[in-house]
Amino acid sequence: MSPTKASPIRVLVADDHVLVRSGIVGLLRTSPGIDVVAEASDGIETTHKTLEIRPDVVVLDVSIPGLNGIEATRRIHAALPQVRILMLTMHDEEEYVVRAVRAGASGYLTKDGTASELIAGIRAVSEGKSYFSTPARKAIDRAGQRRAGAEDPYGELTQREREVFRLVVEGKSNAEIAGILSISPKTVDNHRTRLMNKLEVHSSADLVRYAARRTSLRLREGPAPAGAPASDSAGCGGFRRRQSLRDRRREF
Repeated sequence: MSPTKASPIRVLVADDHVLVRSGIVGLLRTSPGIDVVAEASDGIETTHKTLEIRPDVVVLDVSIPGLNGIEATRRIHAALPQVRILMLTMHDEEEYVVRAVRAGASGYLTKDGTASELIAGIRAVSEGKSYFSTPARKAIDRAGQRRAGAEDPYGELTQREREVFRLVVEGKSNAEIAGILSISPKTVDNHRTRLMNKLEVHSSADLVRYAARRTSLRLREGPAPAGAPASDSAGCGGFRRRQSLRDRRREF
């Protein structure tokens, strides 16, 4: 939950360079409405302290030992999605920015920015907003434009992966999917892992969001042309099944 106006923003600062971390902490402690509740020097410590203390915002470097900042972000976001993560790093390359956002970061700043920019970023993400430096925003826009021009990765899924995808979106467990498709839970898990890698998602919740986005896009584009396959004309087919999956007996 975001802090109220009466309560300070509780911040954890993570950076492996002591002088840099001390400088950030010193700056934030002089900023009204911000309370530094913990410090960390590596990714594992950052993750453990975040799970224990549950700050409102984690200010985190990408290049941090033990567990890099992007992986730490992914783990924290998966466990505590209400904790907002603001990356503060020397890296402004598109690869790092995009990976951080996909992992769950709400903001991305570089260390050559200003103190006021950092404070504004913390305040913004604590309120549920995003906050990116100009180079980071441009990197995200470039990546988005390329992705928009690329084919939908859903088209790369096999028929069996699409069946598993639809059942996961419907909320079925691996055991339930195995029973419906007459395959083993291990095979279900293998299909699930492959389809999630192809769609670049990391959880069942991400799959549901992907299905919702894709279905919404199809609805905005209008009905599929006559003769289009039923599974494609309804986008992901994630919210209803048009044929009995029990009739499919072949295990890939």
